[in-house]
Amino acid sequence: MKVLALDTSNQAMSVAVTVDGQLMAETLLNHKKTHSEQLLPTIKRLLAASDLTPAALDRIVVADGPGSYTGIRIAVTTAKTLAYTLDRELVGVSSLAVLAANVTRTKALIVPLMDARRGNVFTGVYQWVDGQLTDVVADRHLALAQLLDEVRLLNQPAFFIGADVAKMRGQITDALGGAARFGEPVDDLPHASRLAALGAKLPPVSPITFVPRYLRLTEAETNWLKTHHDERHAPYVEKV
Repeated sequence: MKVLALDTSNQAMSVAVTVDGQLMAETLLNHKKTHSEQLLPTIKRLLAASDLTPAALDRIVVADGPGSYTGIRIAVTTAKTLAYTLDRELVGVSSLAVLAANVTRTKALIVPLMDARRGNVFTGVYQWVDGQLTDVVADRHLALAQLLDEVRLLNQPAFFIGADVAKMRGQITDALGGAARFGEPVDDLPHASRLAALGAKLPPVSPITFVPRYLRLTEAETNWLKTHHDERHAPYVEKV
């Protein structure tokens, strides 16, 4: 299976091409606000380096959030367009799962974190079970303090992973002590090769109805609902 994997859900952008599970080419750019300019040229370059054309692909795998609203949409829109126009399989994978997959060969809990501001985080709790990355606790948007309370109750060592972990490290160690573990800096960034491996095992979805997983309302939707709470209405963010 020839797979193109895309992740622009946060500051770092990663793109990879794999063939039958073997990595052919991968790029990781950890530079803010250039994803819209860099994504398509990077895809073209990596396909060419892999001696593939877009038409040769079998599957498009995309990190579908949570993360930056704008960042998520860049990769998701590109993936949906490619899958639809090329009539290829499309698969979405949690951006948190992509981070969690960086921590291997451990039985400990894996807790990917993304700063969601105002003391909140996007997070989930993962663990390797029989060689499969499993979500022990589903991806959520919640207060960091609440997350740490819940992880402490699980009474297991936990790896915290993600580019935003460094600024939360003090609070994490204060809450969990020696049960908190931290990976190498390179593991805090998404790797599209991991995304491709996760996406190769999942069933495809329709590029027409596929939408990102934001895990919280946009600011515009929140403000709109404040002035329309007495009315019957459809969601502000519509599936298109």
